[in-house]
Amino acid sequence: MNLFSSFEIFMAKRMAGKTGSGSRLSKLMARIAVVSVMLSMAVMIIAIAVTAGFQNEVRKKAVDLTGHIILSNYDSNISFEATPVAIAQANIPELLKIKGVLIVRPSATKGGIIKTADEVQGAVLKGFDADVGLSAFADYLVEGELPTFSDSAITNKALMPVSLAKRLFLKVGDSFDMYFIQDPPRVRNFVVSGLYNAPFDNVSDALILADIKHIRRLNGWTNEQVGAVEIFINDMANLTRIAEQIDDLMAYTITDEGRRLKVETVADLYMQLFDWLNLLDMNVVVILVLMLLVAGFNMISGLLILVFEKTAMIGLIKAMGMRNVGVQRIFLYRAAFIVLKGMLWGNIIALSFCLLQYYFHLVPLDPANYYMSYVPIMLRAWPLIAVNVFGFIGITLLLALPVLVIARISPDKTIKSE
Repeated sequence: MNLFSSFEIFMAKRMAGKTGSGSRLSKLMARIAVVSVMLSMAVMIIAIAVTAGFQNEVRKKAVDLTGHIILSNYDSNISFEATPVAIAQANIPELLKIKGVLIVRPSATKGGIIKTADEVQGAVLKGFDADVGLSAFADYLVEGELPTFSDSAITNKALMPVSLAKRLFLKVGDSFDMYFIQDPPRVRNFVVSGLYNAPFDNVSDALILADIKHIRRLNGWTNEQVGAVEIFINDMANLTRIAEQIDDLMAYTITDEGRRLKVETVADLYMQLFDWLNLLDMNVVVILVLMLLVAGFNMISGLLILVFEKTAMIGLIKAMGMRNVGVQRIFLYRAAFIVLKGMLWGNIIALSFCLLQYYFHLVPLDPANYYMSYVPIMLRAWPLIAVNVFGFIGITLLLALPVLVIARISPDKTIKSE
């Protein structure tokens, strides 16, 4: 058995070597098969890396805006005027003890109107306190600096979206007045400390980031009241589990009025966005299947041509006593060499492209349609290993079909005299 296995591998290498006999057609088909596997593997790896990168970036943008999990009052409506939440009710020390919880960020929002000498724009003021501040928005900063907040003094520095600043003709260092429609109407003056790219132009392009103390004073809240509590966790994969634990915790923190806090996830707030991201997984599956079929059918064509070309050789080694299974292994080994060679080059091309795109952003995107200015890349070890392993197995299984022809080749009809 070992002797036959060694002979089968030797014959497969002999056919693959430069000294191996074969027509121009079979050699051409072998090259085409290598290129087909190479391109299919490269497309599959790039599709997985781009899809994972896109999903990761969009989810990150949504999380940076609201946190992974949001605690708010049940009677808060869809406007930017929230019913206050008592920080004590949120039970922040207990939240931080939950495994996977990293940061707890109190926040508040309030709608208003910005008026300059030439322009009037609606905007939303979102406030943060001194404990956490604006660290999540550091990646979006374009110009200027992030404002810092203290526990005692109030600051009028604010971070403004680039798109809103352009509409208002404002730049870093300029001041502006923001009017709040309430009884009585109020006005606050802010200074643009920095400009940032809004994560979502259609959601956050009018979001002014400032000190939460402004909103507390405008709403008449105490220093222990906020609009919501935003919770950041270590991994999106743990979102459901941690949200359930927080929901159980909130069941034991009820106010004197009999109220408890509402627990929502970022996926609940941006349901359509996350459903769309989940659909991208199906697109990747379709691409993987199509690429495997393309590579598999090209390999089948090449292998069939090789089998038909080598009928005399097949008849000879059968006459020498080799069984059909052994002959089939020879051609499967030959095909496996082609597949592995194509996969190797496919990995090299795909990884080279992914690294170039990751570091140099060669392929741009329209931010208005894709929420980012370039194609994102996210390479992970296990999807890369999985696509190679299952790709090889899938193509090899398809190759089991053409080698069945070998069993029908009869030695007495194929051996020819010189």
